[in-house]
Amino acid sequence: MKSSTRSPWLWIPTLYFAEGIPYFLVNNISVLMLAKMGVPNGQMALFTSLLYLPWTIKPFWSPFVDIIKTKRWWTITMQMIMSVTFIILTLTMPHPNSAMIASGQTPISLFTVTLLLFIITAFASATHDIAADGFYMLALSQNDQAAFVGIRSTFYRLSSIFGQGVLVALAGWIELSQKNIPLSWQVTMGVTALLFSGITLYHTFFIPRVSTDRPTLTDAKSNSTKDVLHEFGRTFSTYFKKPGVLLAIIFMLLYRLPEAFLIKMCMPFLVAQKDGGGLGLSTAEVGIAYGTIGVLALTIGGILGGIYASKVGLKRSIWWMAFCMTLPCLTFVYLAVAQPSNIVTISTAIAVEQFGYGFGFTAYMLYMIYFSEGEFKTSHYAICTAFMALSMMIPGMFAGFIQESIGYANFFWMVMVCCIATLVVTFLADRRINPEYGKK
Repeated sequence: MKSSTRSPWLWIPTLYFAEGIPYFLVNNISVLMLAKMGVPNGQMALFTSLLYLPWTIKPFWSPFVDIIKTKRWWTITMQMIMSVTFIILTLTMPHPNSAMIASGQTPISLFTVTLLLFIITAFASATHDIAADGFYMLALSQNDQAAFVGIRSTFYRLSSIFGQGVLVALAGWIELSQKNIPLSWQVTMGVTALLFSGITLYHTFFIPRVSTDRPTLTDAKSNSTKDVLHEFGRTFSTYFKKPGVLLAIIFMLLYRLPEAFLIKMCMPFLVAQKDGGGLGLSTAEVGIAYGTIGVLALTIGGILGGIYASKVGLKRSIWWMAFCMTLPCLTFVYLAVAQPSNIVTISTAIAVEQFGYGFGFTAYMLYMIYFSEGEFKTSHYAICTAFMALSMMIPGMFAGFIQESIGYANFFWMVMVCCIATLVVTFLADRRINPEYGKK
């Protein structure tokens, strides 16, 4: 029984908008910011990929979000921490001079404080994800959960458009008008800090308190270290005893291998000068082409992928989705070889690739849900998301060094070769999927 009658419309849209902002800031916008500041691709890709780590290891502390305090407390506390880090990010933004930026050799050590604050934000954001998703399930009835699942996804995607589109376009506009790249990102971070602090203050009053939101272990005996560690260990041991667990892990690590390489070098490629193999777009143009049109295509692809999978099931849809995950990567081979200047052509190519990724990613998500079925469904799904994050982190760490060694065109050809891994793991996974799973 829920203790609050407050409408979910008052907090679900803002909660999931707030969930997306720090994720996209840390994992996507940071890439473009460091690239524009002149940090070499190898160092940039390595250190920004390491920022995925909190989402990779969050299952190790997710049980403590259940055990200690309420989900509401965790949600608002993490938002407060992130608000503070955004404010400090704004105040401590490095200002390399224009000559250093133009040389493309800005040392990553100049951004030590920035990266430390990004790490704090990443851990707070990963914890916030656990708490917010848990609170969503506790605060709503099953019917309301189903009714609002589309709303939460929509506002999460809107946060992506805001972060990678509006904020990036804002940075680009300031860069053009003031001719000052560090200032453009400092102001953009300041806008983010003000917005996020406002949302946090709003949630302090409007996220409801519900009777079902309480620590899972409340009495002294249950709170013993022995009991906590026993349940914690059982969660992990049952996961790794599941039939076909090795195949499942390989699938989760390799299905997105092409995209894991591509996404880390996409924005640096778009802003790199043409004599360096890039397209020479302005920051504002990237905000429009990739952060807005690309994200819209990604969202539409995901929606249509979900509709298609619900009609025919996971087994019948997985091959079509694997092809959509791989073949559209050819658009970046075309962009790197032809180096077009027409923004419509570039935006169309990005939209095709992002639509394919959105459509193909549906199979990945459904497979994780399928494999997580059982006694510890929620915890096992959290472990799956850890492998999902790891699948992006490891290739991304090396993407920049590979690109610097072979150039953009050869790098995107290498991405196409990696598509073989996607097709192989799809073949292996397809043989074990229940033909009826996912159908209406």
